[in-house]
Amino acid sequence: MTLDIRKVTAHIGAQVSGVDLAQPLDADTVAALREALNVHKALVFDDVHLDDAGQQAFARHFGDLTTAHPTVAAVDGAPNVLPVDSEQGSANHWHTDVTFVLNPPQASTLRALTLPPYGGETLIASSAAAYRQLPEPLRRLADTLWAEHTNDYDYAVPAEEIDEERAAQRARFTSIKYRTAHPVVRVHPLTGERGLFIGGFAQRIVGLSVGESRKLLDLLQSYVVRPENILRHRWSENQLVLFDNRITQHYAVDNYDRQARRLHRVTVAGDVPVGIEGKESYSIEGDAAHYTPVAETPAAA
Repeated sequence: MTLDIRKVTAHIGAQVSGVDLAQPLDADTVAALREALNVHKALVFDDVHLDDAGQQAFARHFGDLTTAHPTVAAVDGAPNVLPVDSEQGSANHWHTDVTFVLNPPQASTLRALTLPPYGGETLIASSAAAYRQLPEPLRRLADTLWAEHTNDYDYAVPAEEIDEERAAQRARFTSIKYRTAHPVVRVHPLTGERGLFIGGFAQRIVGLSVGESRKLLDLLQSYVVRPENILRHRWSENQLVLFDNRITQHYAVDNYDRQARRLHRVTVAGDVPVGIEGKESYSIEGDAAHYTPVAETPAAA
């Protein structure tokens, strides 16, 4: 079969057909998928028939795997697979996966298992498009900024809605506290593109107060979430989505009336982010060695 890659929106997303993800992929196919991911940031595969082992085998074509999460339990018997389950709450906030560690995943795969009859879309935004759209004075400012990312805050649930179960979930999520400083503008190691590396775990701009940081982060974030920068993916059965975690953000839309929704996530280990001056991110608190190896950083294109 011939690999067919069809663009979905102007700034992000492509539909991929002509490849059976349940089979081992040859080097040329992997290279073509990597190039498509570099260009389109998110790839959608239909008619995918994978179990957890197959999803992990596919993800391994792009690098070593992380474990499921630094603090959240994996699927039983599958330490690299994270259940994304509506019974455990909804990640209905904009974020990039696990940016509170030193080397967040380079790529994430999501596979549909149980879908509600309506709603439950995943939004994926291009932070590269957002950076390109910044007015020049704001772009120059963003180029100089660093932000502290942390898991030690309640990112999804207002305080008045925290019951015993959600309090226990939060306690697990923050059982190891992480704080890491990343450049606000990250240079992609494969393409050399610049993207806004912020999202929900970015809580403070280095050198600014929390209040000042929030205003500035909200301003920058407003460019990421412009509708024209977003792929709104409506899930169907037997679908898998692969997205570049280094230059996107995503959001799970909580619009399905608490019906069952379950995906499985497998992530590929990433490199340490680098800003435009070549300075690497640095850890302030928390050791994630049990969660992810550090991928070798290739030379930028």
